Amino acid sequence: MIGSTGTLGSFAVPQLIAAGHRVTGLARNEERAAVVKKLGAEPVVADLFDVEQLIDALNGHDAVVNLATRVPVGGKLIRSSSWAENGRIRIEGSKALVRAATAADIGIFVQEGVALAYADGGDRELDEDAPVVAAGPPQTSLIAHDTVAGFAQDGRIAVRLRIANVHGDEPLTRWIVKGARGLGPSYFGSKDGWITPIHPSDVGSAVVAALTAPSGVYNVGATPLRKREFGAVVAAVAGARKARTVPITFGFLKILARSQRVVSTKLTEATGWKPERPVVTSEWFPSP
Repeated sequence: MIGSTGTLGSFAVPQLIAAGHRVTGLARNEERAAVVKKLGAEPVVADLFDVEQLIDALNGHDAVVNLATRVPVGGKLIRSSSWAENGRIRIEGSKALVRAATAADIGIFVQEGVALAYADGGDRELDEDAPVVAAGPPQTSLIAHDTVAGFAQDGRIAVRLRIANVHGDEPLTRWIVKGARGLGPSYFGSKDGWITPIHPSDVGSAVVAALTAPSGVYNVGATPLRKREFGAVVAAVAGARKARTVPITFGFLKILARSQRVVSTKLTEATGWKPERPVVTSEWFPSP
């Protein structure tokens, strides 16, 4: 597992172990290795960008799951420079991992990605064939997916996940809730637009399911809802009088403002996966 101590990895690792998998977690130093061990995985210290180190770390394993990201939070979201490391992890990290996984004779590669790459779909349901926008921070997940797609040769399997808006006790959600307690927005974009949330624990179960899926791209999301409905839940959690949005968006906020009614039928049909939290409620969110 790459990214085992992050928001998604910390949920995926215990679920993989519960499903009977032996999990090794990549750590960049001994401090992170201790965190990996607390999650129940066997840590291995290696550099994500060093192919030789990665080959040594991957030898003897059946699959690679790459959930590594470095997503900025708060005001950093709107600064393009803040996304540089996240882009490097996705672009250069995925290249190094594919080279190492091929050399180590790995059979399955699961790569994270984001549904935010989809263009604004209005009221249309967005399946895996919907148009994407190759611009802005989500572009790096499309590049990573293209890299990993090349892994699917000689009987190898490459599963690429387009994960919906992750909401739970994690940094971005905490930032939104904190802002909503004042005069900040509870959501972004038109109140009549669509948002597709997903709880991080359901991303974890989707990762487990992905290990049984054929090569391809798969959406991972819960039930889409109107942004005004999502905003009302956030406002209630924050104790705000009403849900607010922002009339003018730019940078990454403009991407968050897209209307995205993402459906995950393909993953369900391929693996039987369904979110245990199909409808967003206040219980998803961190307490004030």
